[in-house]
Amino acid sequence: MNDSPRQPPADVQPPAPRTQPVFVEERDSTAIVRINRPAERNSLSVATLEELASTIERLAARADLRALVFTGAGDVFASGANIRELRELTPESARGFARRGQRLMQRIADATQLTVAAVNGYCMGGGLDLALACDLRVASPAAVFAHPGARLGIITGWGGTQRLPRVVGAARAVEMFATARRLSAREALEAGLVSRVGADALACALELASRLARAG
Repeated sequence: MNDSPRQPPADVQPPAPRTQPVFVEERDSTAIVRINRPAERNSLSVATLEELASTIERLAARADLRALVFTGAGDVFASGANIRELRELTPESARGFARRGQRLMQRIADATQLTVAAVNGYCMGGGLDLALACDLRVASPAAVFAHPGARLGIITGWGGTQRLPRVVGAARAVEMFATARRLSAREALEAGLVSRVGADALACALELASRLARAG
């Protein structure tokens, strides 16, 4: 009888450490960047933004990586800025907070690698800004997209007001911003916000990234 511990299959990834807000896995020439704050619905706190920024800076500089895939732990892609932190902002600190998010989204947009958002669930506010900064977006059937700031009397400051109209058109973008209307995965596909809907958003994103990498 063999008493040695059983090893997981090679394709099964270990769970991300709970204290690590951003977790990176590598598969061939693709890096999977996972927002790892499921207990906080993967909110983009200042600490998470800083960790994402340093992670993207490191990965974007690597010539051996051909694609970066962004996703979220659990059943949420990213739920946007941390509301508790937003309530504490002053007019001065709000500008700095906006610039921090803008720099991160622009760094993702400027990456030389193909960037794909694998939207596995709720994609709200700043989380949608992150997805919009990517070259491509794919979604699971459970994905939900929205800019809910109108219900809080705020609007995103991380570039979504510029990127969303370019993707879905000005009229639909104004409706989403003004009404906080949520789009289902099917509606997002019809609007051109995502290019594919698949049962496993991450698997779909990895397959797409691999196909495009082979095509050069």
